[in-house]
Amino acid sequence: QVQLVESGGGLVQPGGSLRLSCATSGFTLEHNAIGWFRQVPGKEREGVACYSGSDGTSKFADSVKGRFTISRDNAKNTVSLQMNSLKPEDTAIYYCATGPGWIYTIFPSLSGYEHWGQGTQVTVSS
Repeated sequence: QVQLVESGGGLVQPGGSLRLSCATSGFTLEHNAIGWFRQVPGKEREGVACYSGSDGTSKFADSVKGRFTISRDNAKNTVSLQMNSLKPEDTAIYYCATGPGWIYTIFPSLSGYEHWGQGTQVTVSS
């Protein structure tokens, strides 16, 4: 059974950092991609970043490029999103999701993701 569990959200001041983690189980990460998405009430869910399990490369939305990075912990089957220089407009519920590896090529599309985590709230405010 595929499971994705996010953790690490919280309240942070502008300019601060947070690290979100997506603990994965039930599938082979090397065959999949992991996407990070965020959603604000009343707005569409948007792609933030995507990680290719096959070759370890990452893509980022222009709005977060240079501020967010992705890392992987093989021992824990976890993919993490490091968020630096956070801005109030980064406030949202953040989700990780997974699907077959080809979905990496169509980032930031939401198409193809088969399993989603429950989401974690990130609030950037002074």
